[in-house]
Amino acid sequence: MRAVICRAWGPIDDLRLEDVPPPTPKAGQVLIDVKATGVNYADSIMVAGRYQTKPDFPFSPGLETAGVVARCGDGVTRYRLGDRVMAILSYGGFAEQAVADEVETFAIPPAMPFDDAGAFPIAYVSSHVAIRWQGRLEAGETMLVLGAAGGVGLTAVEIGKAMGARVIAAASTAEKLAVAREHGADDVIDYSREKLTERVMELTGGKGADVCFDPVGGDLFDAALSSLGWGGRILLVGFVGGIPQIPANRLLVKHRAALGSALRYFRWHAQDKMRRTVDELLAWYGAGKLKPAVTHRLPLEQTVDAIRLLTDRKAYGKVVVMPAGT
Repeated sequence: MRAVICRAWGPIDDLRLEDVPPPTPKAGQVLIDVKATGVNYADSIMVAGRYQTKPDFPFSPGLETAGVVARCGDGVTRYRLGDRVMAILSYGGFAEQAVADEVETFAIPPAMPFDDAGAFPIAYVSSHVAIRWQGRLEAGETMLVLGAAGGVGLTAVEIGKAMGARVIAAASTAEKLAVAREHGADDVIDYSREKLTERVMELTGGKGADVCFDPVGGDLFDAALSSLGWGGRILLVGFVGGIPQIPANRLLVKHRAALGSALRYFRWHAQDKMRRTVDELLAWYGAGKLKPAVTHRLPLEQTVDAIRLLTDRKAYGKVVVMPAGT
């Protein structure tokens, strides 16, 4: 089979498309004929050797995929040959075949196309886990979403609306904010030219946001923390802008909370909640409340270009890689 291979830590430009033996599913795993694999910022970090997971060489990056079950390992009972599935992977998605654990593989609804499914698991599940289980967002509350036009940010906007919240989307350009509006944002803030804290306070009548979904970190964190009202919760789900330092006194005086949420660890410790998360998300998808924004579909040969669209911040929504013939 063909796969995009990493043979040493380094830049994504070192990745090469090669012919390699197909993987073999172990007990409790399924082999998937890949139709679409979502691209994530973490792919570039893994290739550079700076991700928590450091696979043995050679390996193929790619943390989520969708396709058709080609083979089942011993003990697999949930799926059969030919089933349409999507899965969260440790790595291996940028290939014509990938192996996934049964417990992290989910049936694709009949009406969901493969490109939507390939872009679905990481972004939607990560956002839902953070907002539902950590942020405890309630209907009628206000949620501020940073990086609101990104692959994860847009899912947070949609999930917030599905849960009955008022959503304030914040991004760096008018174009990105227009995309957030299309996905349900009630209000928008351009933090390249507006002061984030001041605008949130204006929009909330001085009350502040109840929850802030932050996949950015960096310089925006301080303003985002100040945007929270009494009892507000800031959800730390990524640090593409850098890792901030949290002043503990500012949590104490307004009864605020800073909560980390990493799907990588959550899925190991709370598989029951993971399954409930996916069930709720797919129910919302079926009801038309979630509309994955797949903005780029590139062939396997252009995987490096697909990853670069994210690292260079030239894409909003999700980018997927689709092997030839899919």
